[in-house]
Amino acid sequence: MEIRPIRNDADYQAALAEIEMLFSARPGTPEGDRLDVLTTLVEAYEAKHLPIAAPDPIAMIEYIMESRGLTRRDLEPYIGSRARVSEVLNRRRPLTLEMIRRLHQGLGAPAEVLIQPYDLHQQAA
Repeated sequence: MEIRPIRNDADYQAALAEIEMLFSARPGTPEGDRLDVLTTLVEAYEAKHLPIAAPDPIAMIEYIMESRGLTRRDLEPYIGSRARVSEVLNRRRPLTLEMIRRLHQGLGAPAEVLIQPYDLHQQAA
């Protein structure tokens, strides 16, 4: 059972191919053990070389709305008036710390996502 570190994309692709072949291996067998070790190596490589960026805060709010069947009106207790909700969702006004707290506590929106910087649209003068 020769297993080497994943150092580059070729090693990574080879490990993924082998994982695919071993995917149905039973736990506790030599093949299952090899699958466990390769999976751990791939996870470590991906965490270091292929990190997943945090989602955009407004995209996260829109996802929460869509997945829970919420409307803009449902966001008013967390963001403010109908106009304020519109300004935030249309990227005309940033989320405030208080809005982030209420969205986190009331909807379970991840605070670490909501605090991420995001682009606002410039208003015409």
